[in-house]
Amino acid sequence: MTKRRIIAFIGWILAALIVAVGIGVLNQKPLTAQSNSTILVSAAASLKDSLQEVKQSYQKAKSNITVNHNFAASGTLQRQIENGAPADVFISAAQKQMDELQKKNLILPETRRNLLTNSIVLIVPKNSNKVTNFRGLTSPNVKRIAVGEPRSVPAGQYADEVFRNLGILEQLKPKFTYANSVRNVLAAVESGNADAGVVYATDAKISNQVKVVDTAAANLHSPIVYPMAVLKNSKNVAAAKEYAQFLRSANASSIFKKYGFGMAK
Repeated sequence: MTKRRIIAFIGWILAALIVAVGIGVLNQKPLTAQSNSTILVSAAASLKDSLQEVKQSYQKAKSNITVNHNFAASGTLQRQIENGAPADVFISAAQKQMDELQKKNLILPETRRNLLTNSIVLIVPKNSNKVTNFRGLTSPNVKRIAVGEPRSVPAGQYADEVFRNLGILEQLKPKFTYANSVRNVLAAVESGNADAGVVYATDAKISNQVKVVDTAAANLHSPIVYPMAVLKNSKNVAAAKEYAQFLRSANASSIFKKYGFGMAK
């Protein structure tokens, strides 16, 4: 084979390789966020109703992305994530749980945002007149007070702060019935198994079986802020980031506000 033919043959091989690579690039599947994918959102129990409606709105716009939820107390979700449970997005009802995950390098810190705000209220069964404010819980007429377990339920932590700052915590402790989520506190009051309970304003808003008799002043507890972040071990980071961005959109905000949440700044 002459030198000219060898050079021509090599050129032909190189051209074929370039064409093959080009075809491969054109046929390459798009990023996860553009393809069919599923994300799991681990979120505080108090977000259940609002996030389920947000999901409907989101999937109308992103029909190729399926959103599943795991609702529980923020502390429970934190431990699940620390133990390796799968999740793509975490939304906590307090900064404490998100701080712990960030310390352990389990979230993508650049995706962390404060999403929502809330307030703490005292509820009683709809037809009850036993108590009208937080200080009234010390009355002997009040036998059982439902509160979140403060080690894992942020609403329980806020309740403890309110009672401590009012100077009545130790007096009330014998009356406490602990629940493993704020929704279980709500259920205890709805059923009459508790004379009163401490929940978020948003939880009270969804029930027609209880009434709010007092709202805790903001200076009686830590700021109630719901942070969110994409988890470092997410299998669908691009899709998770898109979803997290949607949660801060005008569309999602209108839904959260309907349920009584404030938007964090």
